[in-house]
Amino acid sequence: MKLHQLRYVREIVRQNLNVSHAAETLHTSQSGVSKQVQLLEEELNLHIFERHGKRLTGVTESGGLIVALAERALREIENIKRVSEEFSQKETGILTLATTHTQARYRLPSAVQAFIRRYPDVKLHIHQGTPTQVAEQVARGEADIGIATEVINGFEKLLCFPCYEWNRCIIAPHAHPLFDGEPLTLAKIALYPLVTYDFTFTGGSLVNRVFSEAGLTPNVVLTAIDADVIKTYVNLGLGIGLLANIAYDPERDSGLGMVDASHLFPASTTYLGIRRDTYLRGYMYGLIHLLAPQFDRKAIDAALLAG
Repeated sequence: MKLHQLRYVREIVRQNLNVSHAAETLHTSQSGVSKQVQLLEEELNLHIFERHGKRLTGVTESGGLIVALAERALREIENIKRVSEEFSQKETGILTLATTHTQARYRLPSAVQAFIRRYPDVKLHIHQGTPTQVAEQVARGEADIGIATEVINGFEKLLCFPCYEWNRCIIAPHAHPLFDGEPLTLAKIALYPLVTYDFTFTGGSLVNRVFSEAGLTPNVVLTAIDADVIKTYVNLGLGIGLLANIAYDPERDSGLGMVDASHLFPASTTYLGIRRDTYLRGYMYGLIHLLAPQFDRKAIDAALLAG
């Protein structure tokens, strides 16, 4: 049994049983991947994958157990490497952070700037995606730390720390009737075409629920996962915008006015997530503390032990 065979099996599962994509990701040949999986199955005397001809169609019951154990074994090997690096190269390495556009664009820059000053020899990679994609990247070990809204807190493999709470605002061109001085209400918002986040994204389901409980249906004409896209189409007159209040900057967004909507919606929480079985390098503790200052190394270690 070889480690690269376990890596091949894991990657095939990650690529939805597409051997060609797995080989491409692993920078090797499709025939080489297929051959090594076949050799592993022969050694184990069982089938890991179900097949229809040469095509993989599923994972067998025994294969599912092997994939889970392979994931665990490869994760522990990665942790062993991290221990070695921590004691031989304390402040060098690679840190991959997965997050949403809103967090990357509006909340993380100051923390990232401070991190780079503190750890100049650590290469920081930032991946963007939906909250679910962020959580999945961390769960699969493709990212070390994830920053996203409540969705990430529902993944069993992840230990999550609350970073901060945020709410929403309404934006529109300055001459819009919304800025008539009257209190903002859900009924008032429902009068106008609405440009907002995809309702599967960044607390969108919460927004939907609030309108539904009030017996209202918002006139959503466009949804996006990017706050800047929302602002672009509001500027074009497509509708009013509902977005995270941290995404509005009165100087940068001088063509738009803003009305706070936090009295209409429950606050949402942004979480920081790490795998429960990960070994954290020193600089990873450093970034976590920059993003969630209420958690120092002692508190993080205690949470990992408890979890």
